[in-house]
Amino acid sequence: MRTIRRMKPEDLIQVCAIEEAIFTEPWSQDSFERALVREQNLYLVCECGTKIEGYCGLWGVAGEGQITNVAVKESARRQGIGRLMLLALLEEGRKAGLTAYTLEVRVSNEAAIRLYHSLGFRDSGIRPDFYELPREDALIMWRMEQDEAGDQQFPL
Repeated sequence: MRTIRRMKPEDLIQVCAIEEAIFTEPWSQDSFERALVREQNLYLVCECGTKIEGYCGLWGVAGEGQITNVAVKESARRQGIGRLMLLALLEEGRKAGLTAYTLEVRVSNEAAIRLYHSLGFRDSGIRPDFYELPREDALIMWRMEQDEAGDQQFPL
């Protein structure tokens, strides 16, 4: 049985192992530790038994959430874990009063882009050469909560 819950410091050994296995420029354990203690940040893990299968996080800034990390262990992919974590992250963000979310994703990461589109994120621009290893542009995406009329407002 899978559980989505808040990340704890004792999760960081498993989180960092996933981070290092997936990303060419992984965050350090110290970076995660600093992010976890900031009250406006939210980090979640997906746990199956005692094993962490994925994690995601955001930094809350002025009513907006900057999604910083979304990662699922290679062996646990294509099981809906990324979607479950992001839905929980968005719900917790809503509870905290966040009204907009943004993220960057490699332009070549088609699976992630499809997932973000399915969750209401929209393309907003390109950050040239955002990633270094390998060098690649980032697609900037935004998701805005609906206003009273049911419309979503997106930054230009």
